[in-house]
Amino acid sequence: MINPIVRQPLLGLLRPRMRRIGILGLVFFLATPLLASDLRKTPIVRAVEQARPSVVNIRGEKTVGGGIQSTGAASGSRRVNGMGTGVVIDSRGYIVTNHHVIEGVRQIQVTLASGSQYYGKLIARDMTTDLAIIKIDTGKSLPVISVGTAKDLMPGEPVVAVGNAYGYEHTVTKGIVSALHRTVQVSDAQNYDDLIQTDASINPGNSGGPLLNIDGEMIGINVAVRAGAQGIGFAIPVDKVLEVAAQLLASQQIKEMWIGVALKSEPDGGLAVDTVENDSPASLAGLQTGDVISGIDDITVRRALDFQRGLLARRPGDTVTLSIQRDQTPLSVDLTLGNSSERIADTADTAWEALGLDLETMPRAQFELLKTRYRGGLTVKSVRADGPAARQGIQTGDILVGMHVWETVSKENVAYVLNRADFSKFDPIKFFIVRGNETLYGYMTVAMIETYRSQ
Repeated sequence: MINPIVRQPLLGLLRPRMRRIGILGLVFFLATPLLASDLRKTPIVRAVEQARPSVVNIRGEKTVGGGIQSTGAASGSRRVNGMGTGVVIDSRGYIVTNHHVIEGVRQIQVTLASGSQYYGKLIARDMTTDLAIIKIDTGKSLPVISVGTAKDLMPGEPVVAVGNAYGYEHTVTKGIVSALHRTVQVSDAQNYDDLIQTDASINPGNSGGPLLNIDGEMIGINVAVRAGAQGIGFAIPVDKVLEVAAQLLASQQIKEMWIGVALKSEPDGGLAVDTVENDSPASLAGLQTGDVISGIDDITVRRALDFQRGLLARRPGDTVTLSIQRDQTPLSVDLTLGNSSERIADTADTAWEALGLDLETMPRAQFELLKTRYRGGLTVKSVRADGPAARQGIQTGDILVGMHVWETVSKENVAYVLNRADFSKFDPIKFFIVRGNETLYGYMTVAMIETYRSQ
């Protein structure tokens, strides 16, 4: 038995230590969940958290087929509830996805990460690159995906895929970059070039969804899987996605608006003015060759898509403010948008001079009887005997439905393609025609007149 006289000093000595141990224990106890949470929030978790709000799920009844399949489809030809994914590229509700996700869909049902549902409207599409832009009206600003680049990707680099896999919304899978610059033949009509190969699990429904790097930046759009294979998926590099998206938006806006300027991307960001058309809105605003555009109204311009986003919902007669750098001096330029009809009237004979084709818009009701996957076309009324079209076998009665990555629903679409300052990049130009029950394609070396190359 301990003597009470001895016990008191012992307790007195122990109490300060017990208090210190108790405080330290309490601190450790309280800190443990926080430390565990920090450890659990890996770079992959943070990447998904950053990107998820800008990823949408897409559903709609459609017809699908088999073989090496796009990831929005199932094998066999039948009507099914199609599914896919999309990515918000503009806060006003503009979404990029794969063309095959929305092809043949009567009502495009879009579900946000919050669970809110809307119906989407097709804005533009390109079957060659299998990309499309749709829009939803939410009445509020939407989060936009953070964009990276695929130019510096490394085999073995970790990546994350987010999508509507088999209808399971916002499914997340991880893997690595397996290879770069892959060519994949999906069908006789669909071939993909320069794809990213990944072993992140990509399933039907992932099409149109983002492939992310470890920083949560989109570096590709998931597009295809090889049927029967495991750990082999493909994505379109984001740089190509943004380039095509800009072209698709421009092809829609050219129907109404005229600016009269050709732009080229700068290596360190921004867009440089390449050429300015005489007596155009750009010329009247004072834009000059070599000016670098860094902003349009409140939108920062780093790439061509940003510039086209700045023109969304604009109309002829509207004025936009461009922030530019001229000889390293910052300037502001007010640009009043012109009416494309003023310019198209001056280039009415472009198709005849450059292609050797006399074209006429085919009435929509008549075109729909053809039951093609295109939205419209131009009937060939006559073919000049010595022209590029004649040399490629185009005949009177053929229906021109596409050139390069653009549909040719109207003469304005043709003028837009031929008037591009960068036309030489895709000359000879790929063309698509409907003849009878067949869709045919070929390549024309265009006899381009230099005055037609400003835009």
